[in-house]
Amino acid sequence: MKFGVLQFFSWPERRVSLPTVYQRALQRIEIMDRAGYDAVWLAEHHFSTYSVCPSVHLMGMYVANHTERIRIGMAVSLAAFYHPLRLAEEVALLDVLSGGRVNWGAGRGFDPTEFRVFGVPIEESAARFQEAVEIAVAAWKSERLTWSGRYWQFENVEVLPKPLQQPHPPVWLAAGSPEAIGWAARRGYSILLGPHQTFAENAANREFYRRELEANGHLFAGRDLPIARLLAVAESDAAAEAVARAGVEWIAGSYINPSKASAVTRPGHAMTLERQERIERYIGSCVVHGRPERVVDEIERLRSEMYLDYLMIAPLSHASFMMFTEKVLPRFL
Repeated sequence: MKFGVLQFFSWPERRVSLPTVYQRALQRIEIMDRAGYDAVWLAEHHFSTYSVCPSVHLMGMYVANHTERIRIGMAVSLAAFYHPLRLAEEVALLDVLSGGRVNWGAGRGFDPTEFRVFGVPIEESAARFQEAVEIAVAAWKSERLTWSGRYWQFENVEVLPKPLQQPHPPVWLAAGSPEAIGWAARRGYSILLGPHQTFAENAANREFYRRELEANGHLFAGRDLPIARLLAVAESDAAAEAVARAGVEWIAGSYINPSKASAVTRPGHAMTLERQERIERYIGSCVVHGRPERVVDEIERLRSEMYLDYLMIAPLSHASFMMFTEKVLPRFL
């Protein structure tokens, strides 16, 4: 079983300086590098203290310079907001300078503020995202790229550098809807399953992906399919639940709320629920929480019942991260 960390750069109530936020995150990533995690997955967000990391590629270079073995994941590059050739260049440059450690994850985004500020119509987000991904991959695989699509056209462009990993870094697409999962499966891309779906929803999405992937002639075996889970670990179950509740309440106020809902938010998504109902839903169905022994048991249950073989933790406190690293992770390595 593999483990990664979904690394946010949250700035709750701006209680500390922003450089301190980055320094603490880097200290945590250096611990990951020594502890046996497979990858750190960097979260890109804009115009919000939920995660002050507008460039996962730039942050990835900083991580590469301070680590030796851990893979550097994007979770995700918000591809619809990029010029696709610039996106291909930046990811390839990071791959070269990190010694071939990039795990490229791409997503379409859903925050209406981001779409509005960047001037991207929400109704075009899926098509722009898909075309940007296809262009980036084609740019890596082609000596020179000629492309005629809906949003971009290029003729005989040499996109440099090429990635160190050949033919390109492994690719994952963030996917939570049947449409997104189906498109990824038809193209043969792997998927990332996010922290905002319930355990059961992620299990159903994973199985749907497997069926669609195989129906389109692609192999399912051997793929890493990270499932992200919010995490709270403490000395007692009650203390862990308190950490989980405090973390989810802050997230509900800062990011998982109706103001962030957009045309790409599917019916039934947590954002459509009342605040307290959203919080209880997350505590009961989206957060792994408890004392270390309970967390080990929960992971074992998810392995057997919900196909979990790659857990991407999103710790709700630094103490949770440290206790998981010291008392839970060694049980699976």
